[in-house]
Amino acid sequence: MGKDLRALFSSNDRQLEGGEAFTNRQAQWAHVQAALSEHLARVTAPGFDVEDLEAPRDNLLVFHGVGGIGKSTLSRTLESALTGAEGRPARWGEPSWPDRPVLLPVRIDLARSAAADFERVVLTIRLALAAHLGRPLPAFDIALRRYWEAQHPGEPLEEYLRRGGLAARFGKALPQQIQSALGDVAQALLLPGTVGGAIGQITGALTQALRERRQTVRALAGCARLADLLDADPDVDALSYYPHLLAWELAQLPAERAVVPVVLLDTFEDTGDRTHRDLERLLQRVVWLMPNAFFIVTGRGRLQWDDPALQGQLDYTGPTAWPGLAATPGSLHVTLPGPRGTVGSRPGRQILVGDFSPEDCDDYLARRLVRDGRPLIGAELRAVITSRSHGLPLYLDLAVMRFLELRRTGRTPVPADFDADFPALIARTLADLTGEERHILRSVSLLDAFDVQLATVTAGLNHQAAAARLAERPFVRENPFGLWPYHLHALIRSTIRTADDATDDRWTEADWRAAAERALSAIGDQWTSASGPDRRLLVGCLRQGLALARDHRLDLGWLTGAAFAYTDDYVWEPLLLPARPDNGDTGPATPADMLAELLSALARRQHEHRARTAERLTALLDSGLLPAELNEMALYYRAKAHRDLGQTEASRQGMQRVVDLQGRLAPDAARGLAHLARATGDFPTALATAESLGWPGRGRRVMGDIHFAHGNLAEAATAYTAARTEAEQHGNIGEQAIAQAHLALTLSFTDPARADDEIALAEQLLTGLDQRATALTVQVATLVRDAGTPGIGERTVRLRTEIDAAGITSVAVLLELAVAFHHAAQGDEAAVRETIARLEELTHAGDHAYYSDIAHHLAGLIPLAASRVRWAESPETVRARWHRVATGRAARQATE
Repeated sequence: MGKDLRALFSSNDRQLEGGEAFTNRQAQWAHVQAALSEHLARVTAPGFDVEDLEAPRDNLLVFHGVGGIGKSTLSRTLESALTGAEGRPARWGEPSWPDRPVLLPVRIDLARSAAADFERVVLTIRLALAAHLGRPLPAFDIALRRYWEAQHPGEPLEEYLRRGGLAARFGKALPQQIQSALGDVAQALLLPGTVGGAIGQITGALTQALRERRQTVRALAGCARLADLLDADPDVDALSYYPHLLAWELAQLPAERAVVPVVLLDTFEDTGDRTHRDLERLLQRVVWLMPNAFFIVTGRGRLQWDDPALQGQLDYTGPTAWPGLAATPGSLHVTLPGPRGTVGSRPGRQILVGDFSPEDCDDYLARRLVRDGRPLIGAELRAVITSRSHGLPLYLDLAVMRFLELRRTGRTPVPADFDADFPALIARTLADLTGEERHILRSVSLLDAFDVQLATVTAGLNHQAAAARLAERPFVRENPFGLWPYHLHALIRSTIRTADDATDDRWTEADWRAAAERALSAIGDQWTSASGPDRRLLVGCLRQGLALARDHRLDLGWLTGAAFAYTDDYVWEPLLLPARPDNGDTGPATPADMLAELLSALARRQHEHRARTAERLTALLDSGLLPAELNEMALYYRAKAHRDLGQTEASRQGMQRVVDLQGRLAPDAARGLAHLARATGDFPTALATAESLGWPGRGRRVMGDIHFAHGNLAEAATAYTAARTEAEQHGNIGEQAIAQAHLALTLSFTDPARADDEIALAEQLLTGLDQRATALTVQVATLVRDAGTPGIGERTVRLRTEIDAAGITSVAVLLELAVAFHHAAQGDEAAVRETIARLEELTHAGDHAYYSDIAHHLAGLIPLAASRVRWAESPETVRARWHRVATGRAARQATE
C-alpha cells in the first residue's frame, strides 16, 4: 500500500500514517498469477484426483464491481494475456508458471444480450478443447451426442454451431471428433451397421459393458460415473454433470499434451438474482465438477457460494466448500483489517474492482488514516461517510480531506459535519466537459433515467452529439434493458442538484425550472406518441413526470390523462416517488403531490384492508387540493372500497355522484351501480343496467356475474370468455385477468378437468399484476375445483384468514359458497347448515344475501325465511340449476 502524501502533508501529527487504498489492473493481474500458480501446483501434484467430489474447491477467482468500471475489459485483457505474450500488457510482466501443462483461456460472456444459455457454455468449453487438442474426448462426446439427439431432434450439431457463430470462433472439428468417438466405441463393442443413427444402441451397449467391466471398453472403464450419466435422462440437468466427464478425460491426457482450461465467465450478474439461481446452480456444478480447470468470474457482486444459507438453492455452499470465497476475518474495533480480498495469510479469491461496497468503503476509510495502528476515523463516522458516498471513491477521498481540515481546527469531526455534499465533486466532475456537455449533465440530473433524445430535449438543444458524448462518460451508468438506458451515478446526481455550485456557468432557479418544464413535456411526448399501449412506458413516464411536477411545482398537464390510463388496466404497480432533493416539506402541497398520493392509495389497497383505503381517499377528498377530474377518481375508488366493505348505501351514493358528473369514470360507476344492485339481490335492475354498459362499463363481465348468480353457468362462461376476448382486443391485461379468473371459477363448478387449464391461465395473466381480489378469486376457484375431495379444510382456513385481512366481503361470501358446495357434494347436510350460518352472518346487512339462497339450493334445503332476492328468472329455475350442479359433482365423485 502506497503512501498518501496529501494526507501526510495536511497535518503536523507525525504519528499519523496515510495510505492509498486504490488498486489498479496490474494488481488484478498479480492476483491472477498467484491463483493460477497455486492451482497448477495443486493439479499436477501426486494424489490429485478429479473424481474426488468431496474435497473443497479453490479453482475460482472472482472480480466484482459496479457496472461500467471495466470488468469486461479486464476479462478480455486477461484472455489475451493468457493466450500469449503478444496479448499481455508490458507492465504486467512475465508470468511465473511452468510451460506444462498449457493454459487454454476460454472466455464466455454471460450477458443476456449475448444469449449465452447453459448449453452454449458447455459447448464453448468443449469446442475450445476440440480446437486445441484435435482429438475426441470419448466419455464426454458420447454423452453429449446422446443429449443432443434427445434435446435437438433433427437439428445437426454442425448447423447449430454455424448459426450461433461458435463454428467461426472455434472451427468445425467437434462434430467429426464426436463421430470418431462413436465409431471407435461401436467398433470396440462389435456393433453392426452405421453409427450415425444408433446413439441409443451405442450408449445402451456401452453402459452394459461398463457395468460388466468388459475388456473391450477398458479405456472408458476408469470413469466411475460414466455409466450412471449415460443411464440418466439426457436433459439439461444431466448436461450440467457432464463436465465431470470432461475433467476425467483431461486427466487422462499424457503429460506432453496436458492442458488446463482457464474459463473466464463475464457478466455473471445476468445469470439471475438472489431469488432465481437456476442458471447459477448449473454453472456452479461446472466449476465444482472440473477441479482441474480454473475459473475467473467477473460480475457486479460477490459470489455468495460461501454462505451456508444458500443450501438448497445451490448444490455446494459454505466456507468449507469454497475456502477462498469466505469473507475477510477480523474486526476493525480490534485492529486494522487487511486489504479486501485477503483471507488469512494468502490472497483471497473475491477481488473488488471499481466503486466500493459499504464494507469496502469502511475498509478504505479505516486504512487511509491510521494513528498508533488504529483507524483515525471512528466507526460511527465511517458509517455516515460510507452511506453518503454511494461507493464513489472520489467522495471518500474528499471526505478524508474534510476530516483532516476539521481536525486542524482543533475539534473532533462529527457525523453532522458530513451532511452536506462536496461542491468540489461538481468542479471535478465538470472539469473536462465541454460547455454543452455541462449543460446536458445538469439537465439530466433532473431525471431518474434518460436516453440521448430525452437528454437533448431536456437541455433545449437541437442536436444529439453532446448528449451522446456525455453518455460515454464513466459517471453515466448504462442499463441496456431499461426503459431509458442511462442514469447518473447517484452521488454525482445528488451533488449536482443540491450542493453549492461555484462554477462560472452555474444555473439559476429559473434555469432549473425551465429544464424541468422541458423534461416534463418531453416525457409526456414519449408517452402520447407511443404507437400502442405500453404499460412499462406509461408507468416510467408517470414516475418521472410526477417527481418533476412535484419538485418544481409544475402544472399536471398530460399527467392527468396518464393517471386515468394507469387505473384503466387494473395492474397497480407501486408509484412511490423519491424524497425531495431539497428535503423540503413532507406533506402533500402541490397537485402532483396529491396525484401521487391518490395513485399510491389505489396501489396500496391491494396490500391493506379496504377500510384503510377508504380513510386515505377520504383525506384526499377533504383536502380540497385535488383537481376536478382527479376528485372524480378519488370519489369512484372510495365508493368501490365502500362496496368491498359491504357499505352499500355509501357506495351507491358515491357511484351515483360519479355517474352524475358524466366524466371519464361514469361508465365504471354505472357498472358499480349494477354490481350494487346484484349485491342487494335486485337482479332485474342489475340486468337492465348491464345491457347498456358496453365495453367502457365492462358489460360482458357484468352479464357473466348475473348469469353465474342464476346458476346459468354455461351462459356465464360464454359471457366471461367474451369479456376476456374483448379485453384482449383492447390491450387491457388487467381486465383479461379479471374475466379469466371468473371464467375459471365458473368452470370449476361444472368441469374440473377444464378448470385446471383455465386456472393456470388466470395465474399466468396475474403474473406481474397486483390484483388482490382477483388473485383471491382464483384461489377460491381451486377450492371449488377440488370440492368433494379430502384436504379442503386447512386450505379454507388459510384462505379465510387472507380474505379477512383484505376486507373484501364479496370474496368472503364466495369462499363460503365454495365450502357449501364442497359439503353438499359430500352429502354433509349439517356442515352445509354451518356454512349457511356463516354466510348469513356475513350478509346480515342485506348485501350478497342471495349467496345464502344458493347455498340452500346446492344442498336441496328450504330456507327458513322467505327470500328477499328479486331474481331475473323464476326462483324454481335458479334452485334447480344450482342443485344439479351439486348433484353432478357428487355423482362425479362417486364414479372416481
